[in-house]
Amino acid sequence: MSYADEYRSKLTSPEDAVKIVKNGDWVELGTAMGHSYALDKALANRKDELKDIKIRSTLSLKEHEIWKQDPNGETFTFNSWYFGGTDRKNHDKGLVNCIPMLFRNEPLLYRKCLYNEVDVAMIRVTSMNKHGYFNFHCAVAATAAQCEMAKKIIVEVNPKLPWAMGGSEECIHISKVDFIVEAESPVETLAPAIPTEVEKKIAQFVVDEIVDGSCIQLGIGGMPNTVGTLLAESDLKDLGCQTEMMVDAYYHLYMAGKLTNKFKGIDKGKSTYTFSMGSPFLYEWIDNNPGLAAYASNYINNPYNIAMNDNMVSINNCLEVDLFGQVSSESSGTRQISGTGGQLDFATGAFMSRGGKSILCCRSSYIDKQGVLQSRIIPTLSTGSIVTVPRSQTHIIVTEYGKADLAGRSTWERTERLISIAHPDKRDELIKEAETMNIWRKTNKRV
Repeated sequence: MSYADEYRSKLTSPEDAVKIVKNGDWVELGTAMGHSYALDKALANRKDELKDIKIRSTLSLKEHEIWKQDPNGETFTFNSWYFGGTDRKNHDKGLVNCIPMLFRNEPLLYRKCLYNEVDVAMIRVTSMNKHGYFNFHCAVAATAAQCEMAKKIIVEVNPKLPWAMGGSEECIHISKVDFIVEAESPVETLAPAIPTEVEKKIAQFVVDEIVDGSCIQLGIGGMPNTVGTLLAESDLKDLGCQTEMMVDAYYHLYMAGKLTNKFKGIDKGKSTYTFSMGSPFLYEWIDNNPGLAAYASNYINNPYNIAMNDNMVSINNCLEVDLFGQVSSESSGTRQISGTGGQLDFATGAFMSRGGKSILCCRSSYIDKQGVLQSRIIPTLSTGSIVTVPRSQTHIIVTEYGKADLAGRSTWERTERLISIAHPDKRDELIKEAETMNIWRKTNKRV
């Protein structure tokens, strides 16, 4: 049978495809742009005839029909490895649960721990090529591992998606697929945020830490993208890319002639990543581009692979830093905001790299709902806040007031350095707290 004949034999409607889901099943939706539309709706429409359906997902970019059809979570229990904005909103409604993970471990978790708990994978893919392969496009991450463990696989084909060259684990062959559904759907974009003056100040401090030939990882959020934009406008040259998320900034670096990957210690000459979100021009750049390589997260986020690149610099956002150097980037108290993702992976790998640096950025303060100035550098993390980067792994913290290198420093040295980059109106208060906590030397600098 030819691949075209096999394709036709497996082609079906969304409604018929989701009939394979039965009571008690675990269903995989994939990552971000890998989430289906037609299959999501067809499964949601079965709400009244199914019971106890457990969903796993990563980083939702849309409101799933499952949530709309089942607003009280009577049939579907939704679980997420990493929250996007819609996940966070629905978590606050009690409809989404967090699955803790390090991003590098997600494929391993399926193969080692969840191998008997994946009943159906519903994944959005590109059109099939002449060799019988579908591509996971902007959502490679752990998708191959999910499909490998799944008892049944349904792919939803969208011809508008870009083909991401690999790498590894970026494709699935038709012989592995049980059902095929055709459905054009939106190719989600992520509009670049307009940086504030504070973010520009922070970004400039970060750029000053980067040298020619550095390999750059940019995390999720406006701040890392702002850094990338400044890099494109800088005099730096021969930069490299190994990152979990491919974003617009890398395209701008490439177009400015800064992104050559000339000095990478692994995948020399190629920009490597595991998933992508950005503007339409980013997807056009990714499509069938041999200068880019998509890999599973266990490769891209492996600290040993990261460390093979000299002068590796990881740049990520955080929410709070306490005076011990503990960093929370994923929750505000007990409220889940995002997830650990790959922040600890890259904080570890970048620090291991020869000449490498792990940089975590945050504004020094914010105004709360009562209009009161609050510090993001605090004595101890808020009750219930998750430690994303432990104090033993924290390297450089940056605010609009400067940089604090914490690596190898004692508690009193960390305290002094962190208070020096806190908001000036909060420094005396932080010193008093540090004195109470016995981590402030009498000879410390008054900042």
